[in-house]
Amino acid sequence: MNDSDTPQARQGAALKHLLDTKPGGLLARRWLWRAAALIVIAVAIWLFLRAGEDTAAPRYATEAATVGTLVVKVSATGNLQPTNTVDVGSELSGIVEQVYVDDNDEVKKGQVLARLDLSKLQDAVAKSRASLAAAEAQVLQAQATVAEARATLARYQQVSQLSGGKVPSRTEMDTAEANLKRAEASVASARASVTQARATLQSDETNLGKASIRSPIHGVVLSRQVDPGQTVAASFQAPVLFKLAEDLTKMELQVDVDEADVGQVKAGQRATFSVDAWPGREYTAVITRVGYGAQEAEGVVSYLTVLEVANDDLSLRPGMTGAAEITTLTRENALLVPNAALRFTPATSDDAEKKSGGSVLGALMPRPPRQAKKVQETARDGTQRVWVLRDGQPVAIEVQAAATNGRVTEIVGGPLEAGMQVITETLSARP
Repeated sequence: MNDSDTPQARQGAALKHLLDTKPGGLLARRWLWRAAALIVIAVAIWLFLRAGEDTAAPRYATEAATVGTLVVKVSATGNLQPTNTVDVGSELSGIVEQVYVDDNDEVKKGQVLARLDLSKLQDAVAKSRASLAAAEAQVLQAQATVAEARATLARYQQVSQLSGGKVPSRTEMDTAEANLKRAEASVASARASVTQARATLQSDETNLGKASIRSPIHGVVLSRQVDPGQTVAASFQAPVLFKLAEDLTKMELQVDVDEADVGQVKAGQRATFSVDAWPGREYTAVITRVGYGAQEAEGVVSYLTVLEVANDDLSLRPGMTGAAEITTLTRENALLVPNAALRFTPATSDDAEKKSGGSVLGALMPRPPRQAKKVQETARDGTQRVWVLRDGQPVAIEVQAAATNGRVTEIVGGPLEAGMQVITETLSARP
């Protein structure tokens, strides 16, 4: 028996013949195919979106908690200065006769740097010496007068003894005694004049010596601000002629430490710094002083901090800008986690997303964006929270955080252990 002779085959052939021969059969067949295609597309879309729901679970980036050395540094910028800078000036007015040094010259203490015109000063010294000689002559004259008055009084006393007090008269005796006292006073006055003349001479000789400008220290001439023939006027203040730096093998780096960091900076801490003149080279320094006086510039408060610098090769020069890194804390064998782990908080989706996932229509409808809570608050006792993955889900762990260097933070309390993977961020869902 042929399959085409079965009742089902005969019924299908009859239906096809009916659709083909009836006027509306062709149109009905087209609508049937279109409806079937729409159903297939809808089912495919629904299955695709449902699969997307299954694969839309968030992924997390993790990093292991490690045991290592925590080094905390504070950055500051400042300028290099000599340990001692001296401005050398002149107490006298006059014309500069000679200048013996120039910039960058090394000088010794007491070395003559420049000399003023000495003519007037030498004349003043000669005049003072003459006045001293005259005063000393007055002393000799006064002493001679004393000797004469004393001799006269002695003769009167002898005559009085021989005459039994009859001669000379009492008035003559009183006059002789007064003459002696006046002569002695003249001697004292003449000696005072000698002292005064000697002081004047000494002052003039001192001024003559000050006409030679000498170095007060061993050092280097940073700048010379005077030339031969220049007139120096020291009426109200001493003009600066030379600027000297004492021993450039030892210098200071004066930096401004921000008020947020000054609490960590203390004398004795070590630092490193670099200068633009020697790229790639690192110098060492030690903090010697942290100032208490605040400095404010453009609304920023800072504190002057002085670092001692060795400059044996004289590669550093006054005024250079140094960028310093001050090591404020070094902690060995510290449990460290990335700072991103302390900032991380798992995202939470809206309820509207849950309601729209149960039907094809809900799957086709656009969904509102996810809103995540990203702010993690720190408790008053310093307790913070990190998250680890357990069975694919983030679980919070309470920890006690301590010092940080801006990249990692030391954990000093809590159940967190080295090697545990802490979540640092949420990644995009799997495609």
